[in-house]
Amino acid sequence: MPELRQNIATKEWVIIASERAKRPNAYIEPKPLALTEGRNAYEVGCPFCPGNEELDLEVERHPSNGAWRTRIVRNKYPALATEGVLTRSFDGVQRSITGIGYHEVIVEHPHHNTTLALMEVEDIYVVFDTFQRRGWEVCKDQRVEQIVYFKNHGERAGASLPHTHSQLVGLPIVPSDIRRRIEEARRFFDDTGCCVYCTMLSEELERGERLIAVNDHFAAFNLYAASSPFHSWIVPRQHRSSFRNAQTEELHALAEIVRDLLRRLYFGLNDPAYNLIVRSSPVKEPESGYFHWYVTLVPRLSRSAGFELGSGVWINPSLPEACAEFLRTVEI
Repeated sequence: MPELRQNIATKEWVIIASERAKRPNAYIEPKPLALTEGRNAYEVGCPFCPGNEELDLEVERHPSNGAWRTRIVRNKYPALATEGVLTRSFDGVQRSITGIGYHEVIVEHPHHNTTLALMEVEDIYVVFDTFQRRGWEVCKDQRVEQIVYFKNHGERAGASLPHTHSQLVGLPIVPSDIRRRIEEARRFFDDTGCCVYCTMLSEELERGERLIAVNDHFAAFNLYAASSPFHSWIVPRQHRSSFRNAQTEELHALAEIVRDLLRRLYFGLNDPAYNLIVRSSPVKEPESGYFHWYVTLVPRLSRSAGFELGSGVWINPSLPEACAEFLRTVEI
């Protein structure tokens, strides 16, 4: 029988459509003509390949001298403008703010034929360290209220260029989705005295049926109320509200578990498209007992339609427990 499950951290409901559920291996993508590793290491005309750099857009590179490992560049078609004065307008029901902020691209590796699943742990650590360093720099701008770090991998996930990269957006507002998550976390803390994310993590570690990978600092698991097949969270075992406050050893451990999880997807499902998002507290809100930063990973293996748009309730045609078991068995 189908089952409605609720994510206690977000209060979102999903329908686990067990009667139409597919086996996890049904989501294996048709073998593409070339996986990421099958591309050339260098692509003529790719603006992210060494030698093709658009230097007028470059913000920084690491290291600053010699061959670079990561680069930060301004998005060529930014959603927000860095220069300008932040002004607010209220006119009846019309409310607006000038589109001031940051929209930057993190080029994760000089090679055109790699991605996080194929990179060494140290290279992935450098990516997250670049996220964090740039986040601290952007949050010095008093106009910025929220930083969103995300990666689109594959055309279906919204990636416009195949060369491995992530993005950082510094917003002049705290989006309502993030604010709602914070308020739900605060409500749970007021009722129980506990962090809802720590509570979820503890139960997943105890039950084990949805766990995919664990190390000293993180646990990766398919959500009990996963909105789509293989929808996973990577949650720090040390309570912190902000990703920017993660310690060096935590970033190394994050690199290890991200690589582990992404390799299971890469080799188990033939390099599927996915979105990876670092969810963190607003810039100007201090560490708290109720909010907890984490990473969410959403493979793009199903599509939303009218019901999801009309109800806000997702239909997941897979069993999270079966998806987790499948990923645990993938040879990486």
